[in-house]
Amino acid sequence: MAQPNRRQQVQPLVTARVLRRVAKAMLPFYRKIAGNRSFAGQWSAAVVKADLSLMGRLLSGIPTLAGLKNYGTNGIGYFISFPFPLPVAFYTNGTTIPPGSVQFTFNTTVHRAVARAVLPFYKKLAVSQSYAEDLAAAINRKQSKTVNGMVRRFIKTQTLKSVTIEEHGLALLFKTRFSKYPYRNLLFQENM
Repeated sequence: MAQPNRRQQVQPLVTARVLRRVAKAMLPFYRKIAGNRSFAGQWSAAVVKADLSLMGRLLSGIPTLAGLKNYGTNGIGYFISFPFPLPVAFYTNGTTIPPGSVQFTFNTTVHRAVARAVLPFYKKLAVSQSYAEDLAAAINRKQSKTVNGMVRRFIKTQTLKSVTIEEHGLALLFKTRFSKYPYRNLLFQENM
């Protein structure tokens, strides 16, 4: 009997462990954005000004993110990355306006609305091993309809316009009345 070719044995692209770790780390951040207007305003100013020092100071006040060095901004959003062993390398979470729409704009009211909307989803992902396993499996199989249903079970707002599978993760597109620009909450594996 022939032995399977090792190159044909594909590792899962995203795992429940990765999703849960990122969700657990980001939950306090989203709670702070949703619940503290001053913090959210400072965060938006840091994003627009590309002030990594201020971003670092703000993140240092959140125990799950204190000391994290892998974060950045493009002036229209932010990305917080978490290191993992290969083949993952880095898995990233963030919120941004789609590139090419505008420059140096990040609306605090919209960000707070997005944070409030995603909180139940990230909480479920953080606390439920079975939910995280099912979501990871659906992402890896590119089962868009399943992923959409699993996400919308916890994000009830009508401002969530689409849920797509991208870069071994998710892109959640929000459109609110507070901005003419849509905002994307992203959960993805960085390309190496």
